Parts: sequence; C-alpha cells; structure tokens
Amino acid sequence: MVNSVESDKSKGFNIGEVVKQTGLSAHTLRYYEKEGLLPFVTKNSSGIRVYTTTDLRWLSMIECLKDSGLQIKEIRQYIEWFRQGDSTLQQRLDLFANRRKVLEAEMARMQVVMNKITFKETLYTTALKLGSLAAADEDKTIMRLKKKLFDSPDDFDKRIQEAG
Repeated sequence: MVNSVESDKSKGFNIGEVVKQTGLSAHTLRYYEKEGLLPFVTKNSSGIRVYTTTDLRWLSMIECLKDSGLQIKEIRQYIEWFRQGDSTLQQRLDLFANRRKVLEAEMARMQVVMNKITFKETLYTTALKLGSLAAADEDKTIMRLKKKLFDSPDDFDKRIQEAG
C-alpha cells in the first residue's frame, strides 16, 4: 500500500523510495518492468528509473490482480488493453467480471474449508468440556453439526452460530 509520504513531484520517486512505500522489493520492481508491467515508468538522463504517483497506483493494481490469481501474462494483457484506450473497454470489463466470478467461487470453497475447521474446533472444545472425544462424538449438538456439515456444507456456518 502506498503511504502519503511523497517525494518532490518534479523528481518523482527513485526505486528505493518505491520499495519503502510499497513494500515491494527492488528485484520485484525490475522484474515487473522486464515483464512489461510498467511501461509507463521513465528513466532520467542517467538511466535511473523515475516513478510517479500514477506508477505507484499501477503497482497497487498489479499487486491486486496478482493477489486475485491473475498470471503475469494476463496482467500484461490488461495493461496493453488499457494503453489501447476505449476500444478495449469490453475486454477489460470481461476480465474483471470473470475474475470476480472466480474469486467468488474460491471464497465459497474456502468457506467450506473454514466450516470444517470451525467444526473441529467446536468438537475439541466440547471434548475438553465433556472429558473425551468419544463423549463429544455422542453430544447431540456435535452430531447435528456433523450431519449438517457433511449434508449441506454451505449452511454450516449458520448452524455453528446457532449452537454457540
């Protein structure tokens, strides 16, 4: 994340300042440039990269896209579409709509994983209260939660809250 400390806009940011502001390594920044993800970054007369506030926003977007699961080549394609202008608005919309759908599916899958973890936590908490795992396995609440978890994993989070 970019903090509010900025260098003099006339000189921009050097790579060290960008590293401090973004938390990205210099190696990562150079890799992004090599991969065509930073086509806007300019170099001064000495050949040193000079980053602008807009470049920092692009870095934030690149990190977001990476975190969403896009590959470097897909991010590069998005940047190219952006550079081509309004004629690629539909492609960009499709990219983000598809990415959102993928993330929603992944979040749903992770909710099922979380539900199973929460069940095990509840099971072992109950086992400690009752003195054994066998006793917990016979507990009506645990049996109901177990059935609900394996019969309908999507609704499990509601049941665990009701039991708590």
